[in-house]
Amino acid sequence: MGTKNQSSSSSKSTSEPKKRRRIGFITDDGIEAVDCIDIYLVSKREEVGSPDSFLLEPIDLDHFFDEDRRRFYGYKGLKIKVWINVISFHAYADISFESSSDGGRGITDLKSALQCIFAENLVEEKDVFLQTFSTERHYIKSVVSNAELLQHETSTEHKVFRIVGEPLGLLYCRLVPLVLLLVDGSNPIDVTDPSWEIYLLVKKCSDSQEDEHLQMLGFAAVYRFHRYPDSARMRLGQILVLPQYQRKGYGNCLVKVLNNVAIRENVYDLTVEEPEDSLQHVRTCIDVERLLAFDPIKSALESDVLRLKQENPAKRSVGDVRRFRPPASVVEDVRKTLKINKKQLLQCWEVLVYLGLDPIEKYMEGYRAIIADKVKADVIGKDSEVGGKRVVEVPTEHDQEMSFVMFKYDDGLSCKKDDENQANVEEQLQKLVDERMKQIKLSADKVSVQP
Repeated sequence: MGTKNQSSSSSKSTSEPKKRRRIGFITDDGIEAVDCIDIYLVSKREEVGSPDSFLLEPIDLDHFFDEDRRRFYGYKGLKIKVWINVISFHAYADISFESSSDGGRGITDLKSALQCIFAENLVEEKDVFLQTFSTERHYIKSVVSNAELLQHETSTEHKVFRIVGEPLGLLYCRLVPLVLLLVDGSNPIDVTDPSWEIYLLVKKCSDSQEDEHLQMLGFAAVYRFHRYPDSARMRLGQILVLPQYQRKGYGNCLVKVLNNVAIRENVYDLTVEEPEDSLQHVRTCIDVERLLAFDPIKSALESDVLRLKQENPAKRSVGDVRRFRPPASVVEDVRKTLKINKKQLLQCWEVLVYLGLDPIEKYMEGYRAIIADKVKADVIGKDSEVGGKRVVEVPTEHDQEMSFVMFKYDDGLSCKKDDENQANVEEQLQKLVDERMKQIKLSADKVSVQP
């Protein structure tokens, strides 16, 4: 900042230096929230602060912050450790930093920022948070006290409860931070809509010094909606198994529970809303096992497998892909009995045919060609048939937006552009085919090793 010089009365004629404008510089680039926050899942107070606590990684915080709020400003050496009590779902944040100052972008209110993630679950005092391991030990037990126990799905290791109504809303509000952190592309369900159901998978826990209590392993949120005229459909909207219990068969258990409920209550079908690859793999393996034991499909499956074994791949036409699918009567039998919809059946059919081919190498060329045609049809569809057509606006006395002319054309520039793009399109299609073949093989291998 400039300083004003002082002078005597005899030198008033001397010109005074001009004032300089004060210029502020932004010296704080901030730190990404994801780079300074660690989140741990704990089930005992002894695990809080322990190096053995289960760390969530990686984490995605984009759900919680607008793009311009994903960086924290005003802190040097900022580190935030958050512990989530998986018994009651309360959270506590331990915040540390070397210093704090305004570097031109203000100082982020960390409490407000963390509440964007954990909302009402966030506990300010550590002692209060530690007490939740005892005071809230029976939280899950209270939630399921009036819920329906699905007796058919109960084992010595775990129980499954169906929760609806007000208890669903109270439980789900505590689960929202975990859902947004752990379920890709998720949004909170509308807990005021009575059509939602939660299937809660729990296990018994006990300690020599504490009473027996229940702990959540995972849950599935299912929407039940009417199908005209007198039926209902079940749609799996969200499914989550806590990370420390994943790869132990609990997700498989939840999917099987939903299948059994759909059959027992005779709904129209069970669908899944935009399943992730991992969920689709589990679902496909389960359904392939069910289909292998379903007698009505065996004749149609054997027919497709035999045709593939006998045909010459060089003489196969593109239209043959339509023949390698179950007949409509089989599709309907599967839907009525197993509650598997057509789209899922067609995906399982690829695995079933693959298994029917053993698989033997000499049959794989024809099989891969069938898969390639199906992938191409799924990706390109009818758009592949509109090349050489153009829509052109023309002068008209009628509504301009409702008037056009379509004609075929063949100009050299477009043809050249098509030639340049074709190689890239084929390369991308082959990558998709490779990925689909990999998925089929993974499912087939999983089913093959089942006892």
